[in-house]
Amino acid sequence: MSVYVGNLSYEVTQEALTAVFAEYGTVKRVQLPTDRETGRPRGFGFVEMSTDAEESAAIDALDGAEWMGRDLKVNKAKPKENRGSFGGNRGNSGFRNRY
Repeated sequence: MSVYVGNLSYEVTQEALTAVFAEYGTVKRVQLPTDRETGRPRGFGFVEMSTDAEESAAIDALDGAEWMGRDLKVNKAKPKENRGSFGGNRGNSGFRNRY
């Protein structure tokens, strides 16, 4: 399981985020998703730590904390949803035939 970190500064680096979370345990991996079109960071990331206890300690300490001028949102990451390969109105829920 990993930790979701939201409301990140667009200037944040993997190294900086690793350093912050390393205060609470061993950081196994940091991911900072970027926008496909612009390459700019999307303002959130994921941190994977060695144990659940370390993740919990980091969440307790960092959720709501100010870092780089922003109040962080830190919680357990939810599993990624399988959204299919196409956008649009999936399953046509709420779609009404007008004819």
